[in-house]
Parts: sequence; structure tokens; C-alpha cells
Amino acid sequence: MRTDMEIQKDVVAELRWEPSLRDDDIAVGVRDGVVTLAGFVDSYGDKWTAERVASKVKGVKAIANDLEVKLPSSSTRPDPDLAHAAVDALRWDVAVPQDRIQVKVEKGWLTLEGEVDWFYQKEAAERAVRYLTGIKGVSNLITVRARPTPSDVKQRIRQALERGAEFDAERISVEIQGNKAILRGTVRSYAEMRDAARAARNAPGVTEVQNKLTVDPGVYVDV
Repeated sequence: MRTDMEIQKDVVAELRWEPSLRDDDIAVGVRDGVVTLAGFVDSYGDKWTAERVASKVKGVKAIANDLEVKLPSSSTRPDPDLAHAAVDALRWDVAVPQDRIQVKVEKGWLTLEGEVDWFYQKEAAERAVRYLTGIKGVSNLITVRARPTPSDVKQRIRQALERGAEFDAERISVEIQGNKAILRGTVRSYAEMRDAARAARNAPGVTEVQNKLTVDPGVYVDV
């Protein structure tokens, strides 16, 4: 079992290793494996990147991202300009269905609304606007259209987990309730917990994933 001090040291090292981040204003706290990121970053993209980087560290069970976006004066843009930029970014992304997403911007905060057929399309929409200059945050309120869930969707999710080299599928159980998939079991890292949920969301008919996986780095230790 890794100590909080060891996890904190590695998270700080990973943040410093990431070339796109200026880590001087990022403070890292760890308690019982839960990482808290605090301080200031220059963009929403940096805030998201910091969380992604921290999630890769062994022993991290969850992340509280309390980073605040403080835009440099050179990055500040009027809301109408941000809205136009977001619409263009969505239009140019082949994974985002055309004319299905609405964009709202208020004081630099971007909200996405609409309905799509697949969860990956919802993720793609947020990814398309995440690094736009001038945004302070993104609220992804896009819904995934409910469809009949195939009778073998549980098996399809299990097969997807078994194909993933990063998972021990035997340690993950899958339960289906209507259009919701529930994951239980143990994984090695927070990143694996997140990726397992993404694999379940890609199953046909699944519109919601309840992730009850727990993180235990020791489950994969060779003896």
C-alpha cells in the first residue's frame, strides 16, 4: 500500500514532467489516496490536463479538481466570439453529429446541450471545445438517446473489458438495469476505473454508467 506522501511526490513529479503545464501555481494534497489539486491555471485545457496527468499515478483513488482558471488578459474573449468558436469546433469534428448540439456561453463558461445517439459523441463534443482559448469551464449537459438495450449487452461489455490489456476482467462485475450499466470490483488505478467506465458507455443501448469500482494498487502485485 502506497503512502499519501509517496503519491503526492509522484503526482508533483508527473505535473512537472508534463511539458504543456506550468506547475508553479498548482498545489497537491493527498489524503487516503484522494488527490486534491488546488491553485491557478491559465486555461480550462490546463485544468483538464492536470487532472488527466494526476490520474495516471499509481495509488490515486479519486481526484478533487479545485483548480481555478485565471485567464491571462491576452486570452480573454467576448462571449459571442467564444460561442462562434465553439460552434466552428463542433462543426469540424467528424465524431460530433451535425446540428444536434446547442452552445451557450456566459462569462466565459460554455454549456453544451442537445441529444446524441452514442456516449462517445457526447465526449467528442466536449473534447472539441476543451482547448479553445478564452473558456473558463465546460458544462456538458448533452443527453444520450435511450434505445432498446440488447439482451447480450452485459456480455459485450465483459468482452470489451477482457480485450483491454489494462484490465483484469475477472475482478470486474457488470450488472445491467434498463439502460444503466453498474460496474463493481477492484482496479489498480483511478485511470483504469475511468477507462472501464468508458468501455461500458460504448456499449449499445447504455446511456448511464454507475461506477462502483474501487482502487487497490495491491491487487496486481506479483508474488
